[in-house]
Order: sequence, then structure tokens, then C-alpha cells
Amino acid sequence: MRESDIHINRVDWVTVLLYFALVMIGWFNIYAAVYDGQAEKSIFDFSINSGMQLVWIFTAIALITVIMVADHRLFENLSIIIYLIFIGILIVTPFFGKEVNGQTLSIGFGSFRIQPGEFAKFATALALAKIMERPTFDLSKTKNQLVAFGVLMLPVLLILLQPDTGTAMVYFSFLIMFYREGLPQRYYILGLGFIALSLLSLGIKENIYIVFGITALVIFLILLGKKSWQRIVAFSLIGLGAIAYSYSIDFVVSKLPEHQQNRIMVLFNPDLDPLGVGWNVTQSKIAIGSGGLWGKGYLQGTQTKFDFVPEQHTDFIFCTLGEEFGWIGSLVVILLFLAILYRLVVMAERQKTRFSRIYGYSVISILLFHFMINIAMTIGLFPVVGIPLPFFSYGGSSLWSFTVLLFIFIKLDSSRAQQLGRIN
Repeated sequence: MRESDIHINRVDWVTVLLYFALVMIGWFNIYAAVYDGQAEKSIFDFSINSGMQLVWIFTAIALITVIMVADHRLFENLSIIIYLIFIGILIVTPFFGKEVNGQTLSIGFGSFRIQPGEFAKFATALALAKIMERPTFDLSKTKNQLVAFGVLMLPVLLILLQPDTGTAMVYFSFLIMFYREGLPQRYYILGLGFIALSLLSLGIKENIYIVFGITALVIFLILLGKKSWQRIVAFSLIGLGAIAYSYSIDFVVSKLPEHQQNRIMVLFNPDLDPLGVGWNVTQSKIAIGSGGLWGKGYLQGTQTKFDFVPEQHTDFIFCTLGEEFGWIGSLVVILLFLAILYRLVVMAERQKTRFSRIYGYSVISILLFHFMINIAMTIGLFPVVGIPLPFFSYGGSSLWSFTVLLFIFIKLDSSRAQQLGRIN
């Protein structure tokens, strides 16, 4: 195959190097997370997680090779088909998947299993890019909004049936891409308002305080001379709606499984159940805090070594980094994530087609959401929802899905000139 077909010279190698830097640092931290203080098992031992992660890394490299060799038009032409395939897999997963802890997240044969919810992210990104690429597709129009949200919400509803709330939440990160493509700001203002009111409703159990705040606002408007009855009535109705919404939030939360209710309440009161549902977050914060500025040293983490933090090789991998490499090591990894996100923004803005730009911002949205929520989760700023750290956490489905998601965009970026017919 000719070099011009693969566009080696146009590959964004900075992004590729950042990807491999994160993957390799993650691999070493996975070994640290399962290291028990004895050097009997090496990092290459296939009987432990670090050895298996190395297998996933090599298979991820094979996926990268296939993506980079493939024709860039393949991803656009097959985008809807890929989306429908994963929708079909999500439909059958609850019936034929493997159930673990009340959730049916994976499907496959024998020991080979994948989590369709992870792979459906890039499939949804491709489908949205294909649907929204038309010049006449305007997100300020209600009809187009319904189409875009329909494509987005279908996998969300199917994933909730598994049930997997954490993965389903990730799909709302596409709202970042929608904002770039022209979804009106009023939706975001309204959404942020509902989020703020939800947090107030959960954090302040006495709704009388909300009533007091709204009443004070109305009085303040009157004292300012804003005597328009329409405005006062409008604010009063908004206040009544806010109170009704706060009660509805309490009702919805009360219907959730007890462990999910506790996870939400621990966010507002970390000491609510320190030996139960609050154990993960408490121990994670202890591990990160004990690392200090420079950390305890590689393989020297006591919280990690003695398994105080559950799931420390997957969802809580960041606490292993914080304990052994301290504030400096954590900062380096955060800067690497910010660097790759910055490079992706630069790449998205230089795309020559709307399809590539929309897909690029979808990649940015998903990675940013995972990065922010995972770290916020480990330091107690967000409920524990089971969201892995991209390229870092242990798991084949996680690494493969993020790799495919990223390198499809890298391939599209390397072919951007050809997309306009500039290269024959």
C-alpha cells in the first residue's frame, strides 16, 4: 500500500504519543494496584491484571493498525450500519449477557466478553456525525433537535435496562458537541438550573429554606421598584414549580435501589456511612492525601498494597497514582489528559468536513466527561458511578473502545485533505 494511502505524514503524532504515554503509565499503575508487596509475580505475568492489560494493549495496537490502513470513507459510509449493529447488541445483552452484581453489562462467548455500552459510544458518535453533516441540518430547529436526541437517547435507554447508570450518563456528554454545533443556549441554562435545584433539593432536606429564598427574591424585586405584576407572578410561579420539582426529586431518589440512594447522599455527607457505602471514597481520599507532594514511591503505597480501596485497578486507579507519585505525579497525568484534549480541539477545528468536525467534538466530549467524572469520583466530588479513566483503567472493553473512538478521528484528521478531493 502506498504511503499516500495511509497519510503517514499527516498523522497527528503528538496525539498518538500522548495516547501511548497515558496507556503505558496506566499499565504500570495497574501493576501497582495489584502488587501485594511480594516480587513473585512480574508485571508481565498473565495471571494478574497487569499481564492481561498488556494483552489488551497489543490487541489495541492491532485495532489501531486496522483503522489507520482502512479507507477513511469507510467510517462515514458505514456509520449508520455500525450504530444499528450496536443497538441490536444492546437489545439482546439483557437476555444473553452475563449477570454480575445485578447488572448484565457484557456479552460474548466463554472467557471472551465485551461491554456493548462502551463500544456504542463511538457508534453513536459516528451516527450523529452522519445525520448532522447535512448543510441543512440546523440544531436550532425543533425537528432536527428531536432527531439528534432520538439517536442519542436510544442507546441510553437500552443501557439503563442493564442497568448501568454510569455508562448511560456518559452519553449526555454529547451535549458539549451539540453546543458547538448550535444547540440554543437556553437549553443549557435550563439544564444547569435543574441540576442546581436538584442538588439543593438533595442537600437541603427542609424545603422551607427553598420557599424562604424564593420569597426573599420576590420581596427584593418589589423593593427595587420592579412592580410589574407580570414579573412578580412569573417569579412566584417559578418558585412554586421549583418547590414541586424539589419534592419530585426526593420522590424519584426514594425509588432508587438503596445502594444508589446512599451513594448520592454520601456526596453531601461523607461521614454518613464511612464503613459501608462511604468506604470507597473515604479510603480513596486517604490514599491520595497520604501521597503528599512527591508520593510514597512506586509499589510503596500502603493503601494500595493492603487493598483498602476496592476497584483500585479500574474505577479508582487515580488514587493509586496519587498515593505512589503524589501531587506531582497526579499533576503530570492531569496535564497529559489536558494536552490530548487540547490537541483534539485543534484537530476538530481544522477539519474540512462537517462529519469529521462533529465526530471530533464527540470524541472530545466523551473523553472530557470520563476524565472529569472519574477524578471527581475518587476525591469525593461526585457520586461513585463506575466510570473508568480513559486509557488508564484496567479492562479490554474500556481500552479498546477508547482506542477505536480516538483513532477513527486521528484517521479522519490525517485524511482531511483527501476528503475535499485534493489528493487523488
